[in-house]
Amino acid sequence: MKLATLKSTSRDGALIVVSRDLTRYLDAAAVAPTLQAALDDWDALAPRLEQLYATLNAGTAPEARPFDERLCHSPLPRAYQWADGSAYINHVELVRKARKADMPASFYTDPLMYQGGSDSFIGPRDPIFALTEEWGIDLEAEVAVITGDVAMGADAAQAARAIRLLLLVNDVSLRKLIPGELAKNFGFFQSKAASAFSPVAVTPDELEGHWSDSKLHLPLLVELNGHAFGKPNAGEDMTFNFAQLVAHAAKTRELAAGTIIGSGTVSNKQGNLHGSSIENGGVGYCCVAEVRMYETIEHGAPRTGFLKFGDRVRIEMLDPAGASIFGAIEQTVAVYPGRH
Repeated sequence: MKLATLKSTSRDGALIVVSRDLTRYLDAAAVAPTLQAALDDWDALAPRLEQLYATLNAGTAPEARPFDERLCHSPLPRAYQWADGSAYINHVELVRKARKADMPASFYTDPLMYQGGSDSFIGPRDPIFALTEEWGIDLEAEVAVITGDVAMGADAAQAARAIRLLLLVNDVSLRKLIPGELAKNFGFFQSKAASAFSPVAVTPDELEGHWSDSKLHLPLLVELNGHAFGKPNAGEDMTFNFAQLVAHAAKTRELAAGTIIGSGTVSNKQGNLHGSSIENGGVGYCCVAEVRMYETIEHGAPRTGFLKFGDRVRIEMLDPAGASIFGAIEQTVAVYPGRH
């Protein structure tokens, strides 16, 4: 099943069911007005949404309308909780190698995770706003899951059963603000801007054989200014799967339905540092910071700048037949207009 949220006069938007090929949709208001409402009573409402989905895909719904990703908000325009992991240890290893810092052994057994701002996400086609380029604006292409209720202390098997939906995310980071914040030993806050999620959220059963071991085994495609930037496989080199990430988040607290857990920047190990870019035969990157890490390791200093106003980012995942699964996150970096 594929679900999305249309922008509306309500802050939480309007829930719709989207066809498998992302061409048509049905209003889901008669079942649940919002995605959060559906998640709150998932066991009762999901079967009714599935009926709408089956009717839509069968082509027997005369009230179906053309689906336009540009009219979508993030599937959850705001969430009770957004926690982002760093499940791809290759990314962490590169950060520390570029700084000539040792890798703590605990990083391989205990996931890294921070709690992000969830009060206001932005839509998949909304601009990435910032006040200045000097903050070091960067994309972070990731996969995320949305959970149902999760009990405190849930193990990985219980956490896996609580995963309701998958989606893509651009976890925007302001890299030049990060060092100062981390030096306080109190985590990220100002250095993490508003995140954007894919137009469509998808139930695991839609992913056929590509969702296994609580990992999504397909390439995550990233374009920067119309050029291929990254295509790492999201199922490879993922040290902690989503079940483990959800269980980690629930170690000391209950997770409410509608909690979003991110994978962290998708990153594959690449045998040849110089060949890490797509142009050189590698799988590329899901953030600019990773390019800069490779450059620092190879050349002693980074050569690639962070995002500038006017730069365009696109994040998408295709099935083996070339069809978009979640729709695309497509954003332009822009000056924030709301400051007076």
